[in-house]
Amino acid sequence: MLSKAIVKYVNALQVKKYRNQHQAFVVEGAKSVLELLKSDFELQHLFLTEEFLQEHGNKLNKGTRYELVTEQDLTKAGTFSSNNAGMAVARMRQLPDLAFKPGDFTIALDDIRDPGNLGTIIRIADWYGIRTIVCSETCADFYNPKTISATMDSFTPVKAYYLNLAEWVRQLPESIAIYGASLEGDNLHRMNLEPKGVVVMGNEANGIRPEVASAVNRLIKIPALGKAKSLNVATATAIIIDNFMRNEGR
Repeated sequence: MLSKAIVKYVNALQVKKYRNQHQAFVVEGAKSVLELLKSDFELQHLFLTEEFLQEHGNKLNKGTRYELVTEQDLTKAGTFSSNNAGMAVARMRQLPDLAFKPGDFTIALDDIRDPGNLGTIIRIADWYGIRTIVCSETCADFYNPKTISATMDSFTPVKAYYLNLAEWVRQLPESIAIYGASLEGDNLHRMNLEPKGVVVMGNEANGIRPEVASAVNRLIKIPALGKAKSLNVATATAIIIDNFMRNEGR
């Protein structure tokens, strides 16, 4: 049974202020816990059900410490309405300085507020082998439980840097292509794209902020063939990145 102190601590980590204060975050569910156990994240606590141990116990590293709990314990402390597998508390990564060189390719997110959208974009980045994304300081938190959940299991290989995005894109060398998603952009289906440079995706409602857009040197758009007025930002990111990657791996 989880102690009151642990429940209080895990509940506190659902709030960004306390995640930052403790430099820790929560992972819930079998798939995400298993991915965490394979990663370089440092574990603080690991809570597992008997059901999880019976199915996945052979995947635990020798000496891994855990506490056996019930499904009721996990739902009481966590954010899932049901969780018959496990929960972990891990330390946040301490990232090295961001180095972006000509020939690199990344996604930059400008004021993406919805953690579900952020988590889906992280999963998209992982699918296409993009290991680093850049976020404005106003983006949803990488370690938000809803973000982690939306990544499914892609939060471990992808690193997210939070910084002054307008300042960062302005200081990039002129040789680096900076693409911005915009309804006023060029039809990306008519462009010969390759995975180099930065693709900037803007806020769900307002698009790319002017101070970031001023550094963009190529506006691109997904051509609309139907009557829908807009696309979800995560969906748009997937379509755009796929066009950049179309000739990779052939």
